[in-house]
Amino acid sequence: MIVVMKVGSPEAEIEYVSKEFQSWGLSPEKIVGKHKVVLGLVGETAGLDPLQLQEISPWIEDVLRVEQPFKRASLQYRQGEYSEVAVATPNGVVMVGKHHPITVVAGPCSVENEAMIVETAKRVKAAGAHFLRGGAYKPRTSPYAFQGHGESALELLAAAREASGLGIITEVMDTADLDKIAEVADVIQIGARNMQNFSLLKKVGAQDKPVLLKRGMAATIDDWLMAAEYVLAAGNPNVILCERGIRTFDQKYTRNTLDLSVLPVLRNLTHLPIMIDPSHGTGKSDYVPSMAIASIAAGTDSLMIEVHPNPAKAMSDGPQSLTPERFDRLMQELSVMGKTVGRWTEMAVAV
Repeated sequence: MIVVMKVGSPEAEIEYVSKEFQSWGLSPEKIVGKHKVVLGLVGETAGLDPLQLQEISPWIEDVLRVEQPFKRASLQYRQGEYSEVAVATPNGVVMVGKHHPITVVAGPCSVENEAMIVETAKRVKAAGAHFLRGGAYKPRTSPYAFQGHGESALELLAAAREASGLGIITEVMDTADLDKIAEVADVIQIGARNMQNFSLLKKVGAQDKPVLLKRGMAATIDDWLMAAEYVLAAGNPNVILCERGIRTFDQKYTRNTLDLSVLPVLRNLTHLPIMIDPSHGTGKSDYVPSMAIASIAAGTDSLMIEVHPNPAKAMSDGPQSLTPERFDRLMQELSVMGKTVGRWTEMAVAV
């Protein structure tokens, strides 16, 4: 349930209304919009009469029920205002959201060695990327596949961050590793296989680094948004949703089915920023550029592109990785579409 305060409501009146709801056993969450303040009521509200709540103060404009099961993630919860995520990086604050230029995340699937990750970071930064991606801990389908170098790879990511000035996005797989990952990462990634690891979602929700939540391989949109709700409910409002392809009946020609229809669907359901990962979505480097361009046309806020200096020798996901040279060309191609839709700037980082 949300309480919409009238434009110009005095702060003292908002505080009074909040305390009144607290006395009813509810937890009001204050959401400051461009024009109005909204109070989200958390607690048992099923038996409450909206008209009765509206009588608490003449400054209350409306009381509405949030019909979706995902409350905080709902667009209705923020009265139709899209949220933005501010990420602090060595080069300044990068804004991710519907009303900001498209942000680009690039880098290898796994951190293999220092020379490789530092070289890649410098190359993707020069091409215009805002964040470096790289797995220190890697969930793999096979127990015999390369699982990442673990904690030692975090030191290499830190070195790449210092050398390039890029923000770092890397995945957490276990709650025991969260603190040391948070020391290096600017955005903490929850991978597709952990999308419904609820204890992990609660843990990342209780810390203040932004969270990138990848869609599970067989997750419905409601499943995905309810997973985001776990992070939001734990206190972290900075969640970015990432579509990375889902399993369908025909995976002969692509690794997954990249569901670009989620872009208009999510715009109607949630205020959270959206990222598209065409690398995992297709599994083939030849298909990544066209799907990246299509993602911008469809309205994405961000892109995640896998880049490796030598894909043929990559320790994981080489077939879907672009070379640095191909990534350079792709960024030029993306700029054409990005400028066409008014979502591209060469100076997207605010220092």
